[in-house]
Amino acid sequence: MGTGAGTGTGEPTGRRLPWPTTIALTVFVQIGSGFAGHGQPDREGLAPLARVLLFLATAVLLLRHRHPVPVAYATAGLTLVYIGAGFPYGPVFLAVAVGCFAAIVAGHRRAAWGAVGGLWAGHLLIAHWLYRWLPPGDDGPRPWGEELVAAVWVVAIVAVSELGRVRREQWAKERAERAEAARRRADEERLRMARELHDVLAHSISVINVQAGVGLALLDSDPEQARTALTTIKAASKEALGEVRQVLGTLRAPGEAPRAPAPGLDRLPELVEQARSAGLTVDVTTEGAHAKVPPGTDLAAFRIVQEALTNVVRHSGSRHARVLVRHEKASLTLRIDDDGPATSADAGGSGNGLAGMRERAAALDGTIEAGPRPDGGFRVTATLPLAAGRDPRARTAPREDQ
Repeated sequence: MGTGAGTGTGEPTGRRLPWPTTIALTVFVQIGSGFAGHGQPDREGLAPLARVLLFLATAVLLLRHRHPVPVAYATAGLTLVYIGAGFPYGPVFLAVAVGCFAAIVAGHRRAAWGAVGGLWAGHLLIAHWLYRWLPPGDDGPRPWGEELVAAVWVVAIVAVSELGRVRREQWAKERAERAEAARRRADEERLRMARELHDVLAHSISVINVQAGVGLALLDSDPEQARTALTTIKAASKEALGEVRQVLGTLRAPGEAPRAPAPGLDRLPELVEQARSAGLTVDVTTEGAHAKVPPGTDLAAFRIVQEALTNVVRHSGSRHARVLVRHEKASLTLRIDDDGPATSADAGGSGNGLAGMRERAAALDGTIEAGPRPDGGFRVTATLPLAAGRDPRARTAPREDQ
C-alpha cells in the first residue's frame, strides 16, 4: 500500500455515491451543532453562513470514494473557515474524520495526514494569535489544554483510519486468496477428470487396438477367431462408453452423487479378463489380511493396475504379467511385473501413463517406482497409505514428463 497521494487502492470510479450515510451525517451535524452552540455563549450564533459551511463540509463527502484526496482537504478547509468565523465547536469535526478516514483507507495516507495536520496548525494560529482579528472579537486565546484534546482527537482519527485501511487490505487479500483457491480447485478437478478419462480410454482402446489387429490378420484364414476378436472389441468399447458417461455425468452435475460406484480392486478379475482377451495372461497374488480400503485409495489402486497392464499390452513383448496386491496395516502395495522385452510397436496412447500413475499416488501421499528390472522386463511398484478419509481430489501433484 502506498503512502503517497497516488492512486493507491482507491475505490473504482464507478462506485455508487454514498447518499444514505452522507445525508445522515449532514442532518446529525446540523442538529448537533445547534445543540453545541447553546453551551458556547462566547461563540457566534449559527448564522446562515454557518449553516452553509456545515452543509458544504458534509456534502463534499458524497465524493469521498471517488476523489478522496480533494475531499479530505475540502472538509479540513471548510471546518477551518467555520472555526475561524467564530462559530461553535461541535460535530463539524466529524466531517474531517470521515474524509480523512476515506483517504487513508484508499491508500492516500500522506494526503490525510496533511489535511488533519493543516487543520490542527490552522486552529493553533486562530486560537492563539489570529483570534484578535476574527469573530467574535471579545474573546481571548483558547486554553492550551484544549490543544492537548485536539492532539488526541487527531491521533484517534489517524489510528482508526489506519485500522480501517489494514482491515480493508486484509479483506482484499482474503478475497484474492479465496478466488485463487477456487481457481486452483477448478484446475485440479479438470486435471483429475482428464486423468480419469485417460485411464478409462487408454486401457479399453489398447485392447480394441490389439483385437482389431487380430481380427484383420485372421479375417480370411480363421473367421471364427476374427469373430471372437470383434466380440471383444464390442465388449471393451461398451465398457469404455459406460465409464466415460459416468465421468461426464459428474462434470455435468458436480453436486450430485455418481450413479454408479467407482471401480476398485474388487474389479481386478474384470481387468484380468480384458487383458486375456488382448492376448495377455495375468496372474494375481494377494498377500496380507484384506483390510478396508478407503474409496479414493481403492479407485487409485484400480487405475494404477489398469494403466500398468495397459502399458504391458502396448509396449511389452511379453504375453505374461504378474500382479501382486499386498495389504499391510498402514499401506497398500501394488507390484506389476512383466518379463519384456520392450517392443517398438505403437499401440496408441498419449505417453502420459506413468505420469498419471504418479499423480494418483502423490495425491494420496503415496509413491510410484517404475523402471526396468535387473533380470529384464519392467516393474511398477506403488505404495498407497491407508489413511482413512483422504480424497485424491483434495490435492494434485505436479505432472512429470515421461
